[in-house]
Amino acid sequence: MRIAVTGSRGFIGANMVVRLRERPGTDILEIHRGVPFPSLDGIDAVVHLAGVNRPPDPSGFIEGNGALTARLADELRRTGRPVPVILSSSTQAGLDNPYGASKRAAEEALRQYARDSGADVRIYRLTNVFGKWARPNYNSAVATFCHNTVHGIPITVHDPAAPLRLVYVDDVCDAFLADLDDFAADRHSAAEFREAGPTYQTTVGEVACMIEGFKRSRSEAAVDRVGAGLCRALYATYLSHVPPAEFAYRPVRHVDPRGEFAEVVRSADSGQVSYFTAHPGVTRGGHYHHTKNEKFLVLRGRARFRFRDVRSGATHELEVSGADPTVVETVPGWAHDITNVGDDELLVMLWANEAFDRERPDTIAARLGP
Repeated sequence: MRIAVTGSRGFIGANMVVRLRERPGTDILEIHRGVPFPSLDGIDAVVHLAGVNRPPDPSGFIEGNGALTARLADELRRTGRPVPVILSSSTQAGLDNPYGASKRAAEEALRQYARDSGADVRIYRLTNVFGKWARPNYNSAVATFCHNTVHGIPITVHDPAAPLRLVYVDDVCDAFLADLDDFAADRHSAAEFREAGPTYQTTVGEVACMIEGFKRSRSEAAVDRVGAGLCRALYATYLSHVPPAEFAYRPVRHVDPRGEFAEVVRSADSGQVSYFTAHPGVTRGGHYHHTKNEKFLVLRGRARFRFRDVRSGATHELEVSGADPTVVETVPGWAHDITNVGDDELLVMLWANEAFDRERPDTIAARLGP
């Protein structure tokens, strides 16, 4: 397909263009400020994202939204073909203000084009889209919060309880790409208005709190539940504001005569990842757990693991090497220790299913032998 993307250098446009480039056989015509409006001959579909939301003068709303979209509709009519269109509108199109009126005018221009040509026109009334490449102090409060937090600038929250509805830019792009697949397969839709989602219902205070927590994740080696939902999307957005000079950081290391130990990351409910070293002949561990589970992976060197059942006294022993990666798992009720039996420093990665809690460590000392 040959896809025209208006506003291709804006926030949503930049994300959409990158996603389209990932699709083999897709040719993209980028339309943006500073270039003459091109001919749309040969275009298979249009993703119309261009518009203004903060013009110097209110009259700029009509020119940048309504009039621009009317011109797009006229250019599409000139092709003589029913070229399908995706329109990025706004929930403010339902409000009685200059911006909302200009968005309604844009919608109506394309609805009339659809009636005239029979083209499939799909309209999205989006709300508070956030994600990577959004401009702080312009596109969204989320971008501003992320930028300020990364750069040590205080966040201003006037009403923490103020409701906030958010849509993640990747979910918006997913919806647009599904529409383009429909167009390619000649699958028509009877619904003009579409939904991109999920829509996250939250508050300004909750969003600010989560973003400030991301900042602490490096110094405290802790991350929130960043694997799904709003927290996942916010974390990705936050990281997109981190400058290259801060891509790397050092964990807090604890060094003693045995070697060193460092926590790499502590999660809210999926444990922690650490690493430790041991000099030749050094034994580490010598304890058991009632509930905690650990998984060890020797990355460098040779290690002997010893186990003893604290109830029956049964024992087990094994050796592993970094040359043959093997995960060794501890079992509740079995005491265990690890000895460097090689000639070089031992390096071991460790995952525990719960973050260490000094108040309830679930780590009971136990000797396994000389």
